[in-house]
Amino acid sequence: MKKSSILGLIVIAVAIAVIISLYSSTSTYGSFSDAKKTESELHIVGHLDKQKELHYDAAKDANYFSFYVKDNKGEECKVVFTGTKPQDFERSEQIVLTGQMVGTDFHASEILMKCPSKYTPDKIETTEIKAKSANI
Repeated sequence: MKKSSILGLIVIAVAIAVIISLYSSTSTYGSFSDAKKTESELHIVGHLDKQKELHYDAAKDANYFSFYVKDNKGEECKVVFTGTKPQDFERSEQIVLTGQMVGTDFHASEILMKCPSKYTPDKIETTEIKAKSANI
């Protein structure tokens, strides 16, 4: 075989490997009911239920934060985040959670908050928070 043919086959093999690895590591968007049916990670878009209590006690456990979220389909679920409470969390307009269900609670590994900007009323500020440990 020619060197150019061998090089072409190697490039094609590497491209296929990259595409497969990217496809397998992506997670999908869903709701809490979808998360109950699957064991894989999901992104869930919702809003903080401000009527229910947020639980964060830095003196007792600085890496435990729990709260309630209503997804876009209206289903409410308790969310547990193994990290510190994000600054201005209560002001968030929308929350995107990445994680999976553990029992009846949704354990989030990442929180993406969409908050109103402090400086311009028509722009949205986005903050991403990751959990301290990936023990989900």
